[in-house]
Amino acid sequence: ACVRAAVEETAGRVPVLAGAGYGTALAVRYARLAEEAGADGLLAMPPYLVVAGQEGLMRHYRELAAATALPVVVYQRDNAVFTPETVVGLARTDGIVGLKDGLGDLDLMQRTVSAVRTEAPDDDFLYFNGLPTAEQTQLAYRALGVTLYSSAVFCFAPEIALAFHRALREDDDATVHRLLDGFYRPFVELRAMGRGYAVALVKAGVRLRGLDVGEVRTPLQEPTEEHVKQLALLIERGQALLDAEGDQ
Repeated sequence: ACVRAAVEETAGRVPVLAGAGYGTALAVRYARLAEEAGADGLLAMPPYLVVAGQEGLMRHYRELAAATALPVVVYQRDNAVFTPETVVGLARTDGIVGLKDGLGDLDLMQRTVSAVRTEAPDDDFLYFNGLPTAEQTQLAYRALGVTLYSSAVFCFAPEIALAFHRALREDDDATVHRLLDGFYRPFVELRAMGRGYAVALVKAGVRLRGLDVGEVRTPLQEPTEEHVKQLALLIERGQALLDAEGDQ
């Protein structure tokens, strides 16, 4: 129902990717339901609970990719961590188009990019920085050749997120550093003040910008009143940084 609502609301303006996780059977079921609901692609979440070996992970994602005609981006995080050789196998699998990295091991990521470039050179495989507040680490990821990233800040401060993305694309290091120093680093420090704040602060930010999206679901908890006030000040500071840039 959520995927269908997103598809109807976006009406083809942007692609809709649906999550598909848990064990293989449920992941396949959710993938097929997402395809029926009109999703444009899948983000394959880690399997539920177990820490599997590389062979089991490969089988899981290949079965998921074969279940629908949708392109699949595999999410590396938590209990789904891949060797470079496994990612080469994923890149060679029909339907799997990319890897989203939520682990943050730059050495592993560099070896992975190198292995795929060497052993599967004909595959147009995509890499995404999927760390929380990815802007904070995107300079490092860009040096590895990973130019794509997901932005939680875009949900509640799209003008700041777009300005940062534009500055990265245009090699405007002055703007990149100004936003990192004045907005993103303080936001990450605020995010570290509570468990689950990578989600809870985003929803609080959306509410601050005037859209009532409700509270986070348990077991997550809402940020404190003081932290919400700090978030509001941070958003104002980010806006001021953009205004100052426009005045120059």
